[in-house]
Amino acid sequence: MNRRIIVGVLAGLMVPYLTTLAWTGTIHGEELRHEQQAGAVGKRRILLDRGGTGYYMDVEEYLPGVLARQMPADYEIEALRAQAVVARTYIYKQMGGSPGDGSVQEVPESALDLDCMETAQMKALWGSAQFPAIYEKLEDAVQSTAGVTMVCDGQYIDAMFCRATAGRTRAGDEGHPYLQPVDCPKDVEADGYLQMLTFTRDEFAGKISGIPDSSSGARPVEPGQIPDSVQIVSRDDGGYVTALQIGGHDFTGEEVQYALGLQSACFTLEPYEDGMRAVAKGIGHGYGLSQAGANARAREGWKAEEILTYFYKNIELISE
Repeated sequence: MNRRIIVGVLAGLMVPYLTTLAWTGTIHGEELRHEQQAGAVGKRRILLDRGGTGYYMDVEEYLPGVLARQMPADYEIEALRAQAVVARTYIYKQMGGSPGDGSVQEVPESALDLDCMETAQMKALWGSAQFPAIYEKLEDAVQSTAGVTMVCDGQYIDAMFCRATAGRTRAGDEGHPYLQPVDCPKDVEADGYLQMLTFTRDEFAGKISGIPDSSSGARPVEPGQIPDSVQIVSRDDGGYVTALQIGGHDFTGEEVQYALGLQSACFTLEPYEDGMRAVAKGIGHGYGLSQAGANARAREGWKAEEILTYFYKNIELISE
């Protein structure tokens, strides 16, 4: 494993903490700078803008570390390959330009708002005896899909994904016609699919009152208004809460989800003892590729291309 690849692994593992990462041991910024000056960098590249000095890395070398943070390493290889295409598509879209234009494209790492989930898992694996085999698997997922991205109407799609849906993916808006509802029956078997949290009236009212003011002003909620004033107003076809009222004020499902620390906006709120209980299904926003669903289909023998065209409709897979 050469020095640049080691840096790529570290880069992916530590996103989004790279701006504070110090170079130590045998990986020195000056050595990497000289190495990169001596050789050409790919046309798609990441600017590792740390410590006031920039270093370029080819996207394909950068991706295994990102993949290590976005999906459990023990998932099936075809699911990992699908996720590699998702991550690559996202990065290419952030770089700008049109698919296949052949020009040099780059993006600062600090501008990538990468949706990473597996921090604790990879920190535990880094340096362990299992890590070389795991990294080889991740590298295989990237190399076997090298350059492959998803486009719709000639443009890179917004490759959204989540860990597990509540049982069905959510429909996108007019700007995301490729996000259409599909069934994910195996998602209920995902680790952590169901979440239950309880709150006293004071705790619940305090968390809701902490939601930032809306355009119409502050939205304070008093403990005495709980639970009688809590009402879910609407859900989408996937069961995710889109609007609710608490204490006479309007909130979105996402606002309440984040305020209460729920893993999904597909939730119910009910009186419990002298407070409230929240029950959430699924993990994440529910749009696009379900990682748990992708892994279930990979176990059934589906290939990465089949998985991707199941979760994203009216797309084309291209290779650059």
